[in-house]
Amino acid sequence: MRIVFSGGGTGGHIYPALATIKQLKATEPATDVLYIGGERGLEKQIVPAANIPFKALAVQGFKRSLSLDNVKTVYLFLTATHQAKRLLKAFKPDVVVGTGGYVSGPVLYAAQLLHIPTVIHEQNSVVGVTNKFLARHADKVGVAFAAAKSAFKPAQAVLVGNPRASEVAHSQAEFDWANYHFSKDIPTVLIFGGSQGALKLNQAMVEAMPQFNQVTYQVLFATGTKRFADVQAALTKQGLNLAKTIQVVPYIEDMPALMPAVDLVVGRAGATSIAEQTALGKPMVLIPSPYVTNDHQTKNARSLVNAGAATMITEDELTGNSLFKAIDEIMQNVPKRQLMAEEAKKLGQPDAVNQFIDLIKLVANK
Repeated sequence: MRIVFSGGGTGGHIYPALATIKQLKATEPATDVLYIGGERGLEKQIVPAANIPFKALAVQGFKRSLSLDNVKTVYLFLTATHQAKRLLKAFKPDVVVGTGGYVSGPVLYAAQLLHIPTVIHEQNSVVGVTNKFLARHADKVGVAFAAAKSAFKPAQAVLVGNPRASEVAHSQAEFDWANYHFSKDIPTVLIFGGSQGALKLNQAMVEAMPQFNQVTYQVLFATGTKRFADVQAALTKQGLNLAKTIQVVPYIEDMPALMPAVDLVVGRAGATSIAEQTALGKPMVLIPSPYVTNDHQTKNARSLVNAGAATMITEDELTGNSLFKAIDEIMQNVPKRQLMAEEAKKLGQPDAVNQFIDLIKLVANK
């Protein structure tokens, strides 16, 4: 089978594609893959580093307000569509798969113009603009949230979950708590705002440190590499000697190994994070980013809150006290934590990658 994947801009659009490619290569080594991404997205570094053939197109997104930049956006879209058609004609794929982001627009549109079958993956509960546009002529859509199905034509969308979840759910690595001078026998909460960190979450954590200094459970706080020095300076200014049960680090390299070992996860409500945590059955305190398109993280979080798997704190409500209270209430209440874990597990799709591959094959073999 010959497949073109396209998606980019952020890790949330890239990692589901990479997880799918990895599984395809493991189960069907003869599969030929080409990844078409953007010139300025993270995919330009991440995909070639994974030894996947990569081609780049120049694209950009629409501005929400009236802007001359949108004229350039249309020009780039048309140019990228023309270039994508040439790449597709040369590669001759059986199917083209889009995982979101601006670059998937011209690539899948080009495939549809050439009558090549297309499959979309929608990671969020609110459908993105690009996927709405492409869905008009897509053969199938794989969704990670059941709530997204209603945005597509009847029978077009299939609930498959997020392929990234499968990598975490099936990880065989064992996390070594000794690296953090922690004990594996003491419950641990993980707090992180993504690889770059989240400013207001970091500020709330610094504010809450005197309270966390009094608890018996372990607190692992990842600030984000760029924000680590600021957090360290703020803690030094507080003059607080942190308890041995607290570790503050810039970044956690082995997150797939760590995630199964923690008892509560606190952070943003991005699609990839939620997919990983539900696949593992982790209780969550979610602080949705208000800076994303259509406020989709809030809607992602609300679906988990309604299911009893998470607590949500909006960024407007986020303070040191509200953060500590939400975490401590769960960490001090074992039955509540276990119930939340069970509800999270019900939402998880640990076999998502195989379900998505089955959907791709269904379309490719029509």
